[in-house]
Amino acid sequence: MLLFFLGVCLPGWGFAQMVLVENGKPKADIRLADDRPANRQAADLLNHFIRKMTGAELPVAGGGTSFRKGTVLIGTPTEEAGEDGFLIECRDGGLSVSTGGDKGAIYGVVTLLEDYLGVHYYACQTYTLTEQPTLRLPALRRAETPAFRFRQTFSYGNDDPIYVQWFRLEQQTEIFADNLWVHTFNRILPAAQYGKDHPEYYSFLNGERRPGDHSQWCLTNPEVFEQVVQKVDSIFRAHPGQTMISISQNDGNNTYCQCDECRKVDEYEGSPSGNIIRFLNRLAERFPDKQFSTLAYLFSMHPPKHVKPLPNVNIMLCDIDCKREVPLTDNASGRDFMKALEGWAAISDNIFVWDYGINFDNMVAPFPNFHILKKNIQLFKKNHATMLFEQVNGQRGTDFAEMRAYMLAKLMWNPELDEDSLMQSFMEGYYGKAAPYLYRYQQVMQGALLASDVPLWIYDSPISHKDGMLNRRLMKVYRELFDAAEEAVKDDSVRLAHVHISRLPIQYSELEIARTRTDGDLAEVRQKLEVFRERAARYGIEHLNERNNRIADYCRLYESRYLPRPNTNKAAGARVIWNNPPAPRYRQIAETALTDGLFGGASFVESWVGWEGEDADFVLDMGEEKEFQCVESDFLLQSGGWVLLPKSVTYSYSQDNRTFTEMGTVELAEDRDPSIKFVPAKVVANQPVRARYLRVQVKSIGLCPPWHYGVGYPAWFFVDEVKVE
Repeated sequence: MLLFFLGVCLPGWGFAQMVLVENGKPKADIRLADDRPANRQAADLLNHFIRKMTGAELPVAGGGTSFRKGTVLIGTPTEEAGEDGFLIECRDGGLSVSTGGDKGAIYGVVTLLEDYLGVHYYACQTYTLTEQPTLRLPALRRAETPAFRFRQTFSYGNDDPIYVQWFRLEQQTEIFADNLWVHTFNRILPAAQYGKDHPEYYSFLNGERRPGDHSQWCLTNPEVFEQVVQKVDSIFRAHPGQTMISISQNDGNNTYCQCDECRKVDEYEGSPSGNIIRFLNRLAERFPDKQFSTLAYLFSMHPPKHVKPLPNVNIMLCDIDCKREVPLTDNASGRDFMKALEGWAAISDNIFVWDYGINFDNMVAPFPNFHILKKNIQLFKKNHATMLFEQVNGQRGTDFAEMRAYMLAKLMWNPELDEDSLMQSFMEGYYGKAAPYLYRYQQVMQGALLASDVPLWIYDSPISHKDGMLNRRLMKVYRELFDAAEEAVKDDSVRLAHVHISRLPIQYSELEIARTRTDGDLAEVRQKLEVFRERAARYGIEHLNERNNRIADYCRLYESRYLPRPNTNKAAGARVIWNNPPAPRYRQIAETALTDGLFGGASFVESWVGWEGEDADFVLDMGEEKEFQCVESDFLLQSGGWVLLPKSVTYSYSQDNRTFTEMGTVELAEDRDPSIKFVPAKVVANQPVRARYLRVQVKSIGLCPPWHYGVGYPAWFFVDEVKVE
């Protein structure tokens, strides 16, 4: 646990209305209005920090019924605050922390500690306070109600109970029965259990029923509804204290049922959400005392034209496809989401927004979106969102993870707070003397991002920004600022660690960009790789992305795959002749990417050449007859992006580009591993052959299989390099 002992003058010092502790001795007691757990937790939290500051502990007892001198009264109800809100009053020598309901007493104590007793929490087990023998409180009266009734961030600090209390965060397990809160179709009616005997329960796609882990339900099938009713009833009976459940589509896009009956509803309602809301409304009518949440996500993001959700149907609206470099009102993807949000707001006051602030493919990479946090949260509030989940910072090492979670938690409680002040307050407490340099870093990168006109999105790669916010000149500025930050706290091991961890995304970016260039200093790249490897290991940062690819594996792979080596590829620079070319967006890069000696990374934004649901067939013209014995291609596996391995690859050679002799075929086995992989397909002839032309034929799997997110839709495959040796 991190403690800084600061010599500060507390608010109201010298004008005390109440003394809590004097010379290390308790001068007040705590009385609980009733035995609700939140009241006890509030008392424990207050005593926890009083003990750390003074060494004393206030006696706690029940039976608190009235305000009186020398007593901290916790948990009396108040109508001046709503759910999770509070009223704090200090007068006449006494203190009252009243609750508007649920955890209001806890959050009132947090405000008391933070704003009146000088305790500041910044991150998981990271806070500051002042050791002192005496604690006094000024006269005060303060009431607050949060902007959203449910607030959550996907932050690694969530395993610290005090962190969760301090930042007023809630967990889905608290309100969703059996933790059924998103992508629940397959949990409720598992395709593995029902699909064989009842394929009619599942989506009709591309000419047939396709049961699968990520297939959707046929929502117009009356048997499906009755099966779900039975399951929902049993779930609520098994969890009598909970009244909310998510009945929501499986993960995957455009996999909704397109049978005749479902299609009729979709066409009438103008969106696949129409079928979903009709189904949810029927459940809501069957269980009027329960809350039913459902996703408005990808294909169901836009609201229906006619049917309206009943009041006990909660719309969980997701902005997953939006770019993040500007607020949601300021680019095309954001405006499309805003159209959906405003449409839902016109027919519902029960909206749960799922917002994203994380780079799933490269979590340890810069993601400078701090300037849009406040504006977007204000938009959610304005458009009837009452619940908000910010999916950010799933692990240590993501870009300024602690600061992003800190700012979001504060803004979810009060969207009117000044985001720049929040950033500076956090930096001063968390980074100390390094704060001015890191604040400057954020300002420079934000300006560079906006000036570059390059989008920022949740499947981003540093390579996308190598000519923008991560260009050579700016990277030099970033290095200088981090060098200065490290120097400023070199004698403070805790804050130096904070700076080191915050520097990892820019160090990872240096490595990623270096592997796309051939003019780098090999020794310098090796040294940067070692620093990145050592620091990630030292601070326990293990994974690079949502697919759980490990940093240690990345560093080993970097040495063998990316570091420059003598180019022995006899097809280097070969002219490509297309028999079946790649998808249009990859054709320009494909002319050189297949033989340029540069290998693609975890994201398919560079080097990779892709085909969607089709076979590949191309010929490499090496310019002259050459002798070789081995041919190898490199394929990407990234199942989360619908990028799967092909069935097979066949190599043939020719002297005249008319008559070809087969050299060999490699069959590629299905791989369901969610990790990102680079899979070779290599053929070695029994003896050397001579030829000018090499033909590569890749057989696609066609459609995504039943276990995959894209069940029934074309699968991609990607190849980045063909080596002839």
